[in-house]
Amino acid sequence: MTRVLYLIACAAGPAQYLDRAVRLAQGRGWEVCVILTPSAAAWWEPRMGELERLTGHPVRFRYKLPWEKDALPKADAMLVAPLSCTSLNKWGAGIADTVALGIPSEAVHMGVPVAVMPFFNQAQAAQPAVPRSVEALRSQGVRVLLGEDGYEPHPPKTGDARAFPWNRALDAMERLMRPGKADCSP
Repeated sequence: MTRVLYLIACAAGPAQYLDRAVRLAQGRGWEVCVILTPSAAAWWEPRMGELERLTGHPVRFRYKLPWEKDALPKADAMLVAPLSCTSLNKWGAGIADTVALGIPSEAVHMGVPVAVMPFFNQAQAAQPAVPRSVEALRSQGVRVLLGEDGYEPHPPKTGDARAFPWNRALDAMERLMRPGKADCSP
């Protein structure tokens, strides 16, 4: 039986290397579907066909129109990575103005395991909204991988997008899939 992973990326540095994450997840036996924020889609626009060929699915970056059918199979799990500071705070405030936020914000309340791994700098992490947003997501059952068990915010202007820990994010998301092993604590 094939497991379906929605890999959802925001416009943060590691999104440039999303194809690496797709290949890693596929190597673990996942059928991967990619969903992007509109800004991340703009980054991938010249290479969107590459992601579609790699996954065998269209890449979603906008809400579908009322008469359009779902283009993707049902997800067994979702990984939002990289999650930008802006998207973290929007989601934490209940704002789902992009398909990349709307789908996981509903899914977590429908029993779909959702993990997120942010990528932002220490100055952004110092914003008072960040801990409130992290707590809001965790209280809903989202596994937020921030800090020692996930991504440590980097000093401004020093983020290494190429070194984003995709495997750590996938490991944590897969732990959510194990019965009785879901851990949404910090």
